[in-house]
Amino acid sequence: MSEAVPVLDDLRRESEELDQLVEGLGERAWALDTPADGWTVAHQIAHLAWTDRAALTAVTDGDAFGRLVEEALAAPDSFVDDGAEEGAALPPGELLTRWRDGRDALLKALTAAPRGTRFPWYGPPMSATSMATARLMETWAHGQDVSDALGVEREPTDRLRHVAHIGVRARDFSFGVRGSSAPDSPFRVELRLPSEELWASGPDDAAQRVTGPALDFCLLVTQRAHRDDLALRAEGADAERWLDIAQAFAGPPGPGRPAKGADQ
Repeated sequence: MSEAVPVLDDLRRESEELDQLVEGLGERAWALDTPADGWTVAHQIAHLAWTDRAALTAVTDGDAFGRLVEEALAAPDSFVDDGAEEGAALPPGELLTRWRDGRDALLKALTAAPRGTRFPWYGPPMSATSMATARLMETWAHGQDVSDALGVEREPTDRLRHVAHIGVRARDFSFGVRGSSAPDSPFRVELRLPSEELWASGPDDAAQRVTGPALDFCLLVTQRAHRDDLALRAEGADAERWLDIAQAFAGPPGPGRPAKGADQ
């Protein structure tokens, strides 16, 4: 059995929470614009369904996933939007069923994956644990877009530790994708989870430090909020620079979100 069972349980709960948010929506609510430019609530769920299907293909059929990579390379600037657009055109009930079926199949496949197995992906190959963690991060982040569109404030949970983990692991990528060398020195990251438990990464005596609420850090690295609106503190020039460019997702840097009141 897979070593990813604990994070898979959290992924299931994260997905179910978002499912409960959208299952009773009328067609007008599915068509609401979210903070992501050009994406409605339907686009957000369609993207999750599309990515879950891609992940399932990577886990169960490496050759078929190779063909998906070829399609992505042929249209690098549009393949993500195209996938979301195709799903968003479905009736809401059909889209919801597609998402549910796909994520359930992925959970079963990851649960059954032998220990140590690595699967192909659009970036480096991923373990079952890494795949599940990445899916949780995306589910949480796109769920934030949906809740923002609906004007709903979600109760944060300690599942944020998985998002924080990816955010820290992606530190060097955040520098590299912008053409900069990653800092040589280690960072210490200390975040307070919603339960008040401390989540930490890096040596205690590191000169470069980031502290603050886990929710704020996760909003930052998923680019769901501007740094100016978050209670994060950086100590050290490299840590300061990192908080300005941090991202937990693969691909080119996103535009991020403007600070509150920036247009006023």
